[in-house]
Amino acid sequence: MKRAGDVSRAADVKSFPPLGVIGGSGLYQMDGLVFQEERVVETPWGIPSDPYMMGTIGSRPVVFLSRHGKGHRYLPSEINYRANLAGFKSLGVERVFSVSAVGSLREEIVPGDMVLVDDFIDLTKQRPMTFYGDGAVGHTPYGHPVCPDLFHSLSESCASLGLSHHKGGTYICMEGPAFSTRAESSLYRSWGADVIGMTNGTEARLAREIGLCYSTLALATDYDCWHPDHDMVTVQEVIRIINQNVRRANEILLHVLGTVSQQRKCHCAEAPLNALITDKSRIPKETRKKLEFLGLLGN
Repeated sequence: MKRAGDVSRAADVKSFPPLGVIGGSGLYQMDGLVFQEERVVETPWGIPSDPYMMGTIGSRPVVFLSRHGKGHRYLPSEINYRANLAGFKSLGVERVFSVSAVGSLREEIVPGDMVLVDDFIDLTKQRPMTFYGDGAVGHTPYGHPVCPDLFHSLSESCASLGLSHHKGGTYICMEGPAFSTRAESSLYRSWGADVIGMTNGTEARLAREIGLCYSTLALATDYDCWHPDHDMVTVQEVIRIINQNVRRANEILLHVLGTVSQQRKCHCAEAPLNALITDKSRIPKETRKKLEFLGLLGN
């Protein structure tokens, strides 16, 4: 077992920034991740959900984080999303793959199916949604919230492995922790949404603010509660499907992390460049420190 410093040096030799992975419900560790070393990161927004697992897959340095913490300790609204994303940034991560359990809002997305999300509708109410504030105003472009390069890489990996998947889909991000009412589920379907979850909308928005690439591999576990031929969502049934999906999710991650292009060709890193509006000389000292931690102040 290597120490985290050894992993960092390996990354330097390969000139390849580490790839980030956020594991959702059921995915609390990654099979195939070698040279494991836990790294606790302190950020200006507090401590992330869990220590980061540093390692490699093949020759690629990888940083894995359990979104809900080992043992699934945090509600979706309790997750420290800002610390999680800031921690990745501080470790040199530029691209983040997210794995997440979701409910299906479409007949054709059968429980057990995989969906590559390409858009979000965010309905959360109780969680911080930005790194700005406290004397600094920033407006980040977010029209296309998923990195096209990572999306394409996930799709190619699914195809190479012969795993069927739905390419594209809108993810409703709800507050939770309770599942939807039937009326809510029907409303979301009328909007044209495809899947529903409680976490990824927040992550995607924060990732874009700090210039990280972000893409979601969504694992459908149920039909929410809209489907007339299926019972209401139960935790037991969700866990059963999650356990079936974890093996395939690991298979996809191992493939995509080993084959994703070394160079970023997208424009995700450019998103923060002109977001800050506030006169830098007017930004309070403590807020400046936070923005500097993320590289949001520029030159």
